[in-house]
Amino acid sequence: MSLEDQTIALAGAFQALELVKQIAKTGLVDYKTFESSIYSILQADAATTTDVYGGLIGINSGLHILHKQFTLNTETTDITLFRYFIAIISLERKLVRNQKMLQYIKKNITLAAQLAETHGITDPIVINTLAQTYKNTLSTLKPVLQISGEKHILQNSANADKIRALLLACIRSTVLWRQKGGKRWHFLWSRNKILRKAKQLRSQIEN
Repeated sequence: MSLEDQTIALAGAFQALELVKQIAKTGLVDYKTFESSIYSILQADAATTTDVYGGLIGINSGLHILHKQFTLNTETTDITLFRYFIAIISLERKLVRNQKMLQYIKKNITLAAQLAETHGITDPIVINTLAQTYKNTLSTLKPVLQISGEKHILQNSANADKIRALLLACIRSTVLWRQKGGKRWHFLWSRNKILRKAKQLRSQIEN
């Protein structure tokens, strides 16, 4: 199993969660980063882990977040993101054991991919399709992932759709991370290896 593949997928997961946090607090999101995260959901037959995100540039933000999260510095570590990710890991474990739910999600992602071809990846109809997919499946599992933010922002339907679509993107990256050998204990015992690999991948983007 490749540490590079694990790090890329982990960056994808944390990138999606950071976008969730941004929307929940401000109602705003970086468009290109958002597009990359949504793009990752629709890539069912990507040849490589990097291709899932449209290249390393697609997870540039996620690699930066990993750098902050895995550096032993309380000023840069975001506990909320870790809390969200631990909850996502729990949901992912339940999902992979539920074949009926998996098939429903795959069918709806195929539909979303078809819609994206004619409307664009971040068109509201595509985002709504992905959001409803999350709402009808993963949001029904316990414990429910509670997102912290401004109430009036979270109650906005467009923001809610973006958040749910991004949570689906995070699940997609987490499944990929598991497939590439990712384990919860890596957060403790492989922290420095992940940090070094994230730095290396960021340098490749910069060069």
